[in-house]
Amino acid sequence: AIVPLLFLAIAGLSRRITALATDARTKESTLWAIAQRTMGAIRVIQAFTTEEDEHRRFVDSSGASLAANLRLYTFQTVYSAFVNVVVAGGTAAVLWFGAMHVLAGKLTVGEVLVFTSYLASLYAPINSLMQTYGLVQGARVGAERVFEILETAPDLRDGARPLAREDVRGTITFEAVRFGYDPAQPVLKGVDFHVRAGEVVAVVGATGAGKTTLVSLVPRFYDPTAGRVLLDGIDVREFRLKALRQQVAIVLQPALVFPTTVRENIAYGRPDASLAMVEAAARVAQLDDFLERLPEGLETVVGEAGATLSAGEQLRITIARAVLRDAPILILDEPTAALDATTEARVMQGLEGLMAGRTTFVIAHRLSTVRRADAILVLDDGRIVERGTFTELVARGGHFARLHQTQFGGEAERAVSS
Repeated sequence: AIVPLLFLAIAGLSRRITALATDARTKESTLWAIAQRTMGAIRVIQAFTTEEDEHRRFVDSSGASLAANLRLYTFQTVYSAFVNVVVAGGTAAVLWFGAMHVLAGKLTVGEVLVFTSYLASLYAPINSLMQTYGLVQGARVGAERVFEILETAPDLRDGARPLAREDVRGTITFEAVRFGYDPAQPVLKGVDFHVRAGEVVAVVGATGAGKTTLVSLVPRFYDPTAGRVLLDGIDVREFRLKALRQQVAIVLQPALVFPTTVRENIAYGRPDASLAMVEAAARVAQLDDFLERLPEGLETVVGEAGATLSAGEQLRITIARAVLRDAPILILDEPTAALDATTEARVMQGLEGLMAGRTTFVIAHRLSTVRRADAILVLDDGRIVERGTFTELVARGGHFARLHQTQFGGEAERAVSS
């Protein structure tokens, strides 16, 4: 009779274990998020002398995590003790009952001992099962969090059409494209344009105009809420997502490098690339001088989030990564933003060779980088308000000309006559 009661009691206690385990895992996640954020922003923290604030935030989160885990482990200990007490109590009750029958002459001592031995054989696996059940309840919370992520339905539906490198010409068309991270607040509002294969198109505009969002629709980081994005006349949503993205090389801001070797960072996405191919890509990105200063050259391991590299060095590594990908479509998000004037000129020279024959989108705040673009799209409040070549737009005296005047002052007039 004691076994059913034991199971009922354990079922009630396990719910408490689940609640405590959920709280403990949540606080652990918060702690690790703070640690990761702090390590990634260590230079900003040092620059603004907020070490004490970050230390206090980490200590508070660490204390909360410790307290939550102590509550969990304390209750698990109580749970374990409860199981042992119940099992021992059941055994004691049987011995008492047997002793009474021995005294009454209904049982012999040997019969009671044999029965007690059988009872121990029964309780041993039940005790182990109950102990394991308590541990499983704690572990189940972590497993549920993992499965919750794995079972999350992707926002993007994969297409069925294959796409090979040799089949891509590279024409890009936006037809009445609208998009908003919040549908009630659109970022892009009816964007229409056509890019011929091999053209270099610059996208300019004020911060928040929607430049990065616009080019992010090409590799389907997002899907339009209305309208279509076409590659060679076919809606990009029809292609297999992986096949589509393999046709696009991207240099995004901020530059992202991994805590591995420089060579592995450059070859990311193409691990089969030969050393000669990696070296050639590094030369295009003007990494020669940088690699010569490293103790092990391409085999030097960079720090977490590129902490041992300057912003310009990280950017050039990502440019080399895009060079090595050798995709027919290239997206450059302010590719020279973190470079000095001399290095910018060298990198732009290498990028011109990379862009040749490739459909290229260049997002630019520094308008000096878009002079040689085949076309410039000027975005303002989610709409294309102007398009044309650099000279045409400066001469037109519109939105682009005002941006140019703001950056270069009197050079705007000289640009018109050049």
